Amino acid sequence: MATKKQAPFTEQFAELEEITRWFERGDVDLDEGLKKYERGLVLAALCKDRLREIENTVISLKKQYEADNSEESGTLL
Repeated sequence: MATKKQAPFTEQFAELEEITRWFERGDVDLDEGLKKYERGLVLAALCKDRLREIENTVISLKKQYEADNSEESGTLL
């Protein structure tokens, strides 16, 4: 079963920003506003999940780097 490919983070974030600007204009249609609000919630969740993934990767890389450095410094003493 093929999975639907998600848009890149930058595209999702840009769409979320556009929705925010749309609401900030003030004179909004209630029905369209509800659809945009729902889409905004979806986009916010997707962006939050992606940022969490990136944060976990950075933490993992940092731990790996620190472990590699401590092993190297241990052999130099």
